[in-house]
Amino acid sequence: MARRGLAPARLGFRDVLHVGSGGLRSRPLRVVLSALGIAIGIATMVSVVGVSASSEEQLMRRLDRLGTNMLVASPGEAMFEGEDVKLPRSSVGKVGRIDGVERAAATGEVEVSVRRNERIPEDDSGGIAVQAASRDLLKVVRGEVGSGTWLNRASGRYPAVVLGHVSARRLGVGRAGQQVWLGDRYFTVVGVLDPLPLAPEIERSALVGWDAAERLLGFDGHPTSVYERSADDAVSAVRDLLPATLDPERPQEVEVTDPSAKLQAKAATEGAFNSLLLGLGGIALLVGGVGVANTMIISVLERRYEIGLRRSLGAARGQIRIQFVTESLLLSCLGGAVGVALGAAATAVFARLDGLPWVVPLWSVAGGFGATLVIGTLAGLYPAVRAARLSPTLALHAA
Repeated sequence: MARRGLAPARLGFRDVLHVGSGGLRSRPLRVVLSALGIAIGIATMVSVVGVSASSEEQLMRRLDRLGTNMLVASPGEAMFEGEDVKLPRSSVGKVGRIDGVERAAATGEVEVSVRRNERIPEDDSGGIAVQAASRDLLKVVRGEVGSGTWLNRASGRYPAVVLGHVSARRLGVGRAGQQVWLGDRYFTVVGVLDPLPLAPEIERSALVGWDAAERLLGFDGHPTSVYERSADDAVSAVRDLLPATLDPERPQEVEVTDPSAKLQAKAATEGAFNSLLLGLGGIALLVGGVGVANTMIISVLERRYEIGLRRSLGAARGQIRIQFVTESLLLSCLGGAVGVALGAAATAVFARLDGLPWVVPLWSVAGGFGATLVIGTLAGLYPAVRAARLSPTLALHAA
């Protein structure tokens, strides 16, 4: 009767964790230093993705609030050189009759300068444009008045001006009630606007009523920009109709733009620069993996007696391999957990300081842990194989 060979006892999951964590518990300082490299790499990757996602979330929220259904029509290039392209005086009325347009407004450039007072040279205008504005402009661009009020039927006929966010800062005007020199007289500032992401040209303007611009400043009444809001499902159709509506004879001389496209493009390219930082995080993670592998190799050399003793007591080579791979995985997972926590905390601090919503995508956390598992496995394979190949007799004799 053939004799059956002895089979080594199987290690349960708890046994694997126990023997795998034994080496870590006996060398805590080395564990901390080795896990630090993994933590730095994971923290860099999670924080980069988190900051990018937070910025993108803010842009998306802003787009949702401002809407993507606004178009702006303005004079384009003339067909013949030397021609002056102008939109008709009745542009707002024409655009308002297009099917799908909900509201329309316009601004018109006025050929005067605005200064803090009359003693400042006329050329020193700070790049601020003076524009006539129709009363519905603020509703169309979905802007808000930070201080004072918007132009109404009464103030639009008199020397009253509303300053954009940037123009108020350049003129040194912080609130309504102050006066600025506009053209050849003082105008009273009745309002200061909050930032307008979809209309940066208005942020850099001094806005006066349409009637006051014609009566007091010599404005010819031709708009230079026509803003319109349409139903979301009608934006494409309105875009096609705007040029022919404003100038049936030469529609090619009317330029139509979508201001929200800039914010959408910014959101789409938010992670372009982050790829470099992700690469740096990946390099840090790789360096951390090399550190883990080095720690495991030293651990094998230092623990030859332990390995030889376990082998002499019946531990199979596979069990030795599992022990050291598990130890490497636990070391990497410790660094990964700390790295994820540090990355999330760094994202939270940046978001709070910059006024952003705190967003850490779950895929970045899962990807971080996945990377630690891969790094831990690869870093522990060679030391584990080397430990399993040690001869019990030679290991005990060398010890």
